[in-house]
Amino acid sequence: MRQPVAVRSLSTSTEAGASIFSVDVLDDGVAIIRMDDPAAKVNTLSPAFQEQVKPVIDRVQNDSSIKAAVLISGKANNFIAGADIKMIESCKSEAEVTKIVKEGHAMMNKMEGGKPIVAAINGQCLGGGLEVALACKYRIASTGSKTVLGLPEVMLGLLPGAGGTQRFPKLVGIQKALPIMLTGKNVRPAQAKRMGLVDAVADPHALEAAAIQAARGLLDGSLKVKQKKQSWMVWALEGNPIGRKVLFDQATKMMMKASGGHYPAPKKILEVVKAGAASGFKSYDKEMEAFAQLTMSPESSALRSIYFASTALKKNQYGKPEKPVKTMGVLGAGLMGAGITEVSVTKGIKVLLKDQDNGGLSRGEKQIGDNLQKRVKKRAMLQFEKDRTMGNVVGLTADMDWQKHFASADLVIEAVPESLKLKHIVVKETEQFIPEHCIFATNTSALPIAEIAKASKRPENVIGMHYFSPVPQMPLLEIIRHKGTSDATAAAAVDVGLRQGKTVVVCKDVPGFYVNRSLGPYMAEVTALAMDGVDPERIDKALKKFGFPVGPITLADEVGIDVAGHVQEFLGENLGVRMDTHHKESKLIMPAFIEAGLLGKKTGKGFFAYDAKKKKNGINPEARKIVEDIRVGVDTLDIDDKEIAERMVLRFINEAIFCLQDGVIESARDGDIGLIFGVGFPPFHGGPFRYVDNVLGVEKFVAKMHGYEQKYGPQFAPAPMVVDMAKQGKKFHM
Repeated sequence: MRQPVAVRSLSTSTEAGASIFSVDVLDDGVAIIRMDDPAAKVNTLSPAFQEQVKPVIDRVQNDSSIKAAVLISGKANNFIAGADIKMIESCKSEAEVTKIVKEGHAMMNKMEGGKPIVAAINGQCLGGGLEVALACKYRIASTGSKTVLGLPEVMLGLLPGAGGTQRFPKLVGIQKALPIMLTGKNVRPAQAKRMGLVDAVADPHALEAAAIQAARGLLDGSLKVKQKKQSWMVWALEGNPIGRKVLFDQATKMMMKASGGHYPAPKKILEVVKAGAASGFKSYDKEMEAFAQLTMSPESSALRSIYFASTALKKNQYGKPEKPVKTMGVLGAGLMGAGITEVSVTKGIKVLLKDQDNGGLSRGEKQIGDNLQKRVKKRAMLQFEKDRTMGNVVGLTADMDWQKHFASADLVIEAVPESLKLKHIVVKETEQFIPEHCIFATNTSALPIAEIAKASKRPENVIGMHYFSPVPQMPLLEIIRHKGTSDATAAAAVDVGLRQGKTVVVCKDVPGFYVNRSLGPYMAEVTALAMDGVDPERIDKALKKFGFPVGPITLADEVGIDVAGHVQEFLGENLGVRMDTHHKESKLIMPAFIEAGLLGKKTGKGFFAYDAKKKKNGINPEARKIVEDIRVGVDTLDIDDKEIAERMVLRFINEAIFCLQDGVIESARDGDIGLIFGVGFPPFHGGPFRYVDNVLGVEKFVAKMHGYEQKYGPQFAPAPMVVDMAKQGKKFHM
């Protein structure tokens, strides 16, 4: 490769800040445009970026000494991470948004219509970053493990607003483009090459040289941009109006099923792509109009609030740990223990996985290996990376010399059954062999951390780390400090959670912590509705209609009736009337199920019956008979779906408010994130506290609670905090 010779230099420093771009021109007229925002860890389409890129592109297009250009990032593992969401958040009207978007479109059109530009992509190329790449003549992606391409705007309630809804489906085809735009999922380099999103792939170290060579090839004609051949079947669906109608009708049905009609962005994406397909993908004005409308929608506002909140929670509030965890012990290789191990070893943490016997250990190791192999199959991980990752799992059993290994542990997490006596035994046994600085964490879902810490010689090192099942998929981690937990212990535990890719919410040490405590009254109301004669499937449908991903009956079966029953009993002893219902007999349902062996999906029967493949197979007749026997003599009430959802959701939110009032969580922000990421409170509402603020209104929430209190009893009494707020006209988020 010939070395760059600077023909002219251009400073892009402006009032917006320090220079983001540098331009070097090779002696054959290929310009290398390097992006590196010194004010940020990643490049984004920030106001400074947009201001500084204009003179750079103008120079490329107007300078006769420049024949072609390569656009590359100066940052490791980042091309452009997307638009600066704060810029959009500051807009107060559709007109303001449209002004910004029009400027972006003008720049993209200038890039696309002028001298050839090659995008050299390494790392994140997302949202507006991918739209920049799409405006380039040629795209090369590195094969680096951090390289991903995607259009995740739908996850913020938006659509690609810089030409992506037109250029992307035009490039790869409608059928390939829609799933990516409608779900926001990322595409790895190999898949991007197969689908035609990038023209070539290269080793990260050879990326710049490959891009320069491509630019030269475009100039001298030795490199032609290949158009992917369209099969007759693709043409039949995409190349004529009748086929497109079938395609978009089917896509609309699938979208409505997936979104429940709660999210306007997928619908707008389909509308704009459909208009583009009919116009030769020139419907840029329609894209801009739809983007502006979505930006001002309450759903997008709620989803953006989640983005900002979860981003804020990526910072360790306790600071950098004095001794970061390098080696971790996990006690118990069951579903939870194996899941905790998986999310740790994939982030480079060595894990000592201990189980009582070889059978349990083998099942846990197989679970981890199978999950990683799925990633290999999807090309999200290379085979050697999978093998290296599995090498970080050190399997141990009770009859092995596990004590020697645990002498090097910085953190031990126990994932044994929910028994205080058993956890005390485990604490005492383990502490004999771990070093003094080692943290002991418990994965209990409800037991008080202070009670577990009583068995410890070093209670300041004991903390709760409550993961949600299945651990690799569930994003939330509750960190629970008891009164004696040290700041150093908390800092290290939060650091581990963040390194595992979890969103961490710190909770006070109370029964049920935050998520399960809030769930308690919600699930209690399920049994009340069952006593009222409401069919379980109706309960599930009503809550799914409200926006939950699964209904409460299905949730109980998934978690396990025995686990749910244990939490209900435990919380009943601690929350008093807040766990009551207007039917005293409702408390008999869960114990009766447990006694009959109806433990949910894991036993093939709970509220629902399941076939051999654990697929739901209608209401379980045994469960129906148990409920009917308990409610003998109880009148069946005529309750509509709205009341079903309200009774459950209002009790759920009210307990979350009690948690904020009592300091169980530190803020309404944490409360929103906890229940969205922990149990799937509808994201388009922004969480329980934003739902009260923006949808119901604080005063209306209190009025509804009082109404149900008069009708059904004191379990609906609103939390004093929200009553006071209603009187003062306050909101949770100001």
